[in-house]
Amino acid sequence: MIHANADYLKLPGSYLFSTIGKKVAAFSAANPDKKIIRLGIGDVTQPLCPAVIDAIHKATDEMAHAETFRGYTPDLGYEFLRNTIADKVYKKLGADIASDEIFISDGAKSDSGNIQEIFAADTKVAVCDPVYPVYVDTNVMAGRTGNYDEATGLWSNVVYMPCTAENGYAPELPAADQTPDLIYLCFPNNPTGATITKAQLQDWVDYANKNGAVIVYDAAYEAYISEDDVPHSIYECQGARTCAIEIRSFSKNAGFTGTRLGFTVVPHDLKDADGVEIRSLWARRHGTKFNGAPYIIQRAGEAVYSEEGQRQTNEQIAYYMNNAKYIMEGLKEAGYTVSGGVNAPYIWLKTPDKMTSWEFFDFLLNEANVVGTPGSGFGPSGEHHFRLTAFGSFENTVEAIDRIKKL
Repeated sequence: MIHANADYLKLPGSYLFSTIGKKVAAFSAANPDKKIIRLGIGDVTQPLCPAVIDAIHKATDEMAHAETFRGYTPDLGYEFLRNTIADKVYKKLGADIASDEIFISDGAKSDSGNIQEIFAADTKVAVCDPVYPVYVDTNVMAGRTGNYDEATGLWSNVVYMPCTAENGYAPELPAADQTPDLIYLCFPNNPTGATITKAQLQDWVDYANKNGAVIVYDAAYEAYISEDDVPHSIYECQGARTCAIEIRSFSKNAGFTGTRLGFTVVPHDLKDADGVEIRSLWARRHGTKFNGAPYIIQRAGEAVYSEEGQRQTNEQIAYYMNNAKYIMEGLKEAGYTVSGGVNAPYIWLKTPDKMTSWEFFDFLLNEANVVGTPGSGFGPSGEHHFRLTAFGSFENTVEAIDRIKKL
């Protein structure tokens, strides 16, 4: 008789945003007259920019003619997009990344969840706390996180790196007796919106190289960076090619949340303790389990890096960051303690009156009809915190913050 994968059964409850969706749906059904404003899930609201739409139309027309029709995509992705990324993203930063080290995918979420598959089952994982849930949950599914303690919200075989107000929401290097093999870093950070300087990131690269660890660097929000000393890529740091994998997304910088496109960089120089090239393992996994992002969407991704595409997507980023500024200023006026919102589209706030994160979620939903994300859903250090996103329309953002200020 077949049995379910026991590691999946270890996962507590449902995925964070699924739980939020169910609670909001129940409230909406019971209160059909209420206008709910969603500032919880990091989904964009502005349409794809004209340069991208034009590329989609052109590529769609190509698919209607035998001479320009495209079937299965190449394993790594089309060369035109990989070359564009190598030139327009990494060369501009002074980073030495070749096009054959870039793997095109259907998004950063998929890659950040799947990357753990190419590492050994006994790999010791380190994550920031709070953290994007996918990093932890996929390692739970792989059976490498140990047992879950409901009282603390911690997994026994995971190294947690607390990110709190006291350390500026930036993780500290693990203690000597907790040296990890695989380190997940996300900057600008989801959920706190925090950043680290290039010097701080260099410390992590040096640490990883010294200890034979690999850093999975999630740079999904790099397009929102506005301060000079915040790195856009881990490959700006010396030695990163021998210890780091970088994951990027088109979802937030170009509005591809429903269109789906991303990429992961795995340098040839990155090898395990036995000299095995990690890139070759990711290429094998990619070719076996993935048939590639559609040609039409890869052409759309190429258009993002055109002169017009960059101008238009930068306008959208400015739109969302204007929302972030309004949220930050409004919450401060209302007496909340807030952070983030400067180099990232997320605002991280302390809940009032010692409310738990879920208590504050229910309070906002019931009293202001505004949806956010409970901080505890990102890890134990997220308790008594709450995340709001700047991805709503400006009109809805203004209305939501005005409602909160009146509470």
